[in-house]
Amino acid sequence: MEFMLPLELSKANRLINHQQKIMSVGSCFTEHIGNALLEFKFKVLQNPNGILFDPSSVCTSLLSYLLPKQYKTDDLFLLHELWHSWQHHSRFSGMDKDVVLQQINDSQKKAHLFLKSADWLIITLGSAFSYQLKEDDLKGVANCHRAPAQTFRKYFTPINEIIADLENTIQKLQEFNPQLNIIFTISPVRHIRDGVVENNRSKARLIEAVHHVVTAFDNLFYFPAYELLIDVLRDYRFYDVDLVHPNYPATSFVLEKFQQAFMSKETMALTEEIKKIVIARKHRSANPQTAAHQKFLKINLEKANALQVQYPFLNMQNEINHFKSTI
Repeated sequence: MEFMLPLELSKANRLINHQQKIMSVGSCFTEHIGNALLEFKFKVLQNPNGILFDPSSVCTSLLSYLLPKQYKTDDLFLLHELWHSWQHHSRFSGMDKDVVLQQINDSQKKAHLFLKSADWLIITLGSAFSYQLKEDDLKGVANCHRAPAQTFRKYFTPINEIIADLENTIQKLQEFNPQLNIIFTISPVRHIRDGVVENNRSKARLIEAVHHVVTAFDNLFYFPAYELLIDVLRDYRFYDVDLVHPNYPATSFVLEKFQQAFMSKETMALTEEIKKIVIARKHRSANPQTAAHQKFLKINLEKANALQVQYPFLNMQNEINHFKSTI
């Protein structure tokens, strides 16, 4: 008897390995995947603008990296004693305008250089709803920065506009970096503030638009993160207490499926070896001076050194330094 619907994922015809460069942009869910890949020693640059949710913001940010756009003082605004950019997450905000501007432009330059030679771009779209400034020709914003609600017009982006934005961005990305492979996902995070019905309509528009462009361009892939949560796991026990964000078991399940779809057996095996060493680095002993724990540290130091020698493209230095400093 089957208790969950199977979702068979075929192996992609192009696969990710540790020597390649991966950029990830989009919703907070993409950072779950990006953080895991970083921990497993993949070369990842994620969200140079910070977390982004709607297709327009994602496309605007990606196109800005191609130039790269350099932001000016006029692009910032003061609110609640902090300087912000409408196109950036609040992690860039601060009290010193010059520092904020410097951090934004440094991130732009870094994204430009990384994207120029990147092998993979993972785009996770979260919502078809966007927000536009009423007093600035309905210019779209990536983050509202807790400005008063009357500052914005909430806009439910039609499918044809999403498709047009994505097609234009993909074309320019492929001209900028012909070797780039793009993986689209739809975030399983529920945007419940929009309402349950509205959230489902929003996700439906994103899914339809993404499948349209994936079939229209080469080197584009779709990974069903949304379907794995909604149609395979299908249970609130796989969400956090807010019933909105997937919890650790859920994101681990999705990451496992991602590896199965986009990594070779050899890459997965190497990832598993790295994972064991990373877990060992995080282990905190109540009695670190015992002979047993010291032996544990020495064994893992040897494993980390061996991996570094066998795979010189990995960076195991944090683990090596940690084990050395605690022996």
